Amino acid sequence: MKFPGVKIIDRYIIRKFLGTYVFAIALIIVVVVIFDAAEKIDDFIELKAPLSKIILQYYFNFIPFFINQFSGLFTFIAVIFFTSKMAYQTEIIAILSAGVSFKRLMWPYFLSAAAITLLSLGLNLYVIPAANGERLKFEMNYIKRIKGIKYDQHIYRQIEPGTFIYIRSYSDDKQGASYFALESYEDNAMVSSLEAANVKLDPETGRWTAPRSIRRTFEGEKETFDNTQPLDTVVNLSTTELGRVEELVKTMNIHQLGRFIAQQKIKGSDMISRFEVERHNRFAYPVSTFILTIIGVSLSSRKVRGGTGLHIGIGIVLAFSFILFSKFAEEFAKGGLLPPYVSVWIPNFIYAFIAYYTRKPRSSRFGAAPGANRSVGEVSAVSGRKTTAKSGKSRVEAQCGPATAVWPFSVIRSGQVSGLPVVGQVIKILFRHGP
Repeated sequence: MKFPGVKIIDRYIIRKFLGTYVFAIALIIVVVVIFDAAEKIDDFIELKAPLSKIILQYYFNFIPFFINQFSGLFTFIAVIFFTSKMAYQTEIIAILSAGVSFKRLMWPYFLSAAAITLLSLGLNLYVIPAANGERLKFEMNYIKRIKGIKYDQHIYRQIEPGTFIYIRSYSDDKQGASYFALESYEDNAMVSSLEAANVKLDPETGRWTAPRSIRRTFEGEKETFDNTQPLDTVVNLSTTELGRVEELVKTMNIHQLGRFIAQQKIKGSDMISRFEVERHNRFAYPVSTFILTIIGVSLSSRKVRGGTGLHIGIGIVLAFSFILFSKFAEEFAKGGLLPPYVSVWIPNFIYAFIAYYTRKPRSSRFGAAPGANRSVGEVSAVSGRKTTAKSGKSRVEAQCGPATAVWPFSVIRSGQVSGLPVVGQVIKILFRHGP
């Protein structure tokens, strides 16, 4: 299928890019699944996990999560790996020597990065939250270390401004809490507290009941007690909010997460920053694909001592530095030191600056040959080749035939054309005319 503005060499680079990316992701997934299965096989056997659920409910939902977690890293590695190979096979030199700008060279990289970004966005916003929900269900049933762990211990939530609830532990089986406290504050001082043990909950109505409760009232330094009344109160708190909240938000798609955050803001929750970090991350992380792609091309498109291995080593260091910097910045938001949108997006802005600085290569970087933009006849004269008097064709061109869209890279690799400028003319034709 042909697309406007996409030439033969564009498709060549796109195939290299996406092919290397898919291969790297597939290889690491196989390795990770094997090691994960080896680690959890005892749990699967002991807790009698059905094979169908292991494959379909656990690993089928684990793979999208893993792909998205390391998509940026493997995009970066894929770009560096195949681009450095192109550089050492003189393909990059040929393209740039033909008068193709570095900006034009980036076009197929942008198209490939856009495809990966759209994939990552789709996974982040809709697919992975649903997959996380199924994966967590499996873990609570068949992974021994977290079996049955659905709710936090010592739950403390703000249910409305100035009103907090404390629950020591909650159990689905008993549909109740071992200890319950409802606290009211004014001007950062507690004014009343309602406490009870062995409290029952009606999940449908949100009503908490107990045969006996203690009401404490504070007036300045004076405290009064009333322990004669049973507990019967309705609290604006769903059972889902009693669970591991940070895992809970990971099971929500982007629309559910937005509604949940709006609800928590009304209640005055002190965990809003954590939820906002999650929401911004779902957009910021896919965008980093473009930034890392630009840096990767700039790093790997020139020859240096150390070859491809050095490029990959530098790439891995930069990619991991980006990931660590992102996690470090998130902690500032969770601690309330920075707004969530600043902490989540600032690594992208910093590395975008790095990408901007490195995007425009110096001509010496690529070793462009003198007279790269000259005509074929002029180039032949410079390189010392004989030309025909009337047509101006070089000896190589006379032997190999006119430049067509069939043989550019095979010619470069095989060394049939030793003069780079001639190869440059071939590549220029490919960029102009397409297939």
